[in-house]
Amino acid sequence: MGSDIAIRRLDLGTFIRPAAEAGGAAPRVESALAYLVRHDRGLILFDMGIGVADAATEARYRPRRRPLPDALAAAGVSLDEISLVVNCHLHFDHCGGNPLFAGTPVVVQATELATARAGGYTVDELVDFPGVRYEELTGDAEIWPDVWVVATPGHTPGHQSLVVRRPDGGVVLAGQARDRASDYAAEQLAREARAHGAHEPLPAYRPWLDRLADFDPRRVLFAHDCSVWEPAEEGGWPESYAYEAS
Repeated sequence: MGSDIAIRRLDLGTFIRPAAEAGGAAPRVESALAYLVRHDRGLILFDMGIGVADAATEARYRPRRRPLPDALAAAGVSLDEISLVVNCHLHFDHCGGNPLFAGTPVVVQATELATARAGGYTVDELVDFPGVRYEELTGDAEIWPDVWVVATPGHTPGHQSLVVRRPDGGVVLAGQARDRASDYAAEQLAREARAHGAHEPLPAYRPWLDRLADFDPRRVLFAHDCSVWEPAEEGGWPESYAYEAS
């Protein structure tokens, strides 16, 4: 398995989620995170940061953007070194940098692309731009050796996550499959309770957690939360799981 695959987190700015969307009495400031995956076949970029939207959307979310070229440069990478682009979904806060990659394959779920192209979903110019080259998937696929796209619908019908298989377990780039690590942890505990025969009533969990379990996830990383989910095990983490954050 891919013991030499490295992952680097990129900070692409922040936005302010209104209280009505944040599920509380106050707004919440959230990160916009992307991930650079170094593989012996090249570089994969998972998510692209916050695109420029209409005036009403800009006022609603008040984004602070870090230019993608600057974030990549801090990681020692230029735009033309990216071999493959993967978006967890096509909302404007995840595909903002896509037009910088004309001619580079963009991996997307067919359902997500069709939804985005139907209108009223995202910023249209971030979806279809000169030189765009989509590679559409229907469900799960191993896109490079030991690198899988896994369908994780919920936030959007075509949401997908990226999984890197390693000898000592999987690393999941979950995107916005869940907003926060604590949300993911709650559902994972619900899944484990059910698996261990706990009596009803029990909270529900997303069915794709069963699929992710096949990869023995050791770390799960998110698009809007710098926190990392790890299984509740003793003994700490092997050094091979270290990843860089820029």
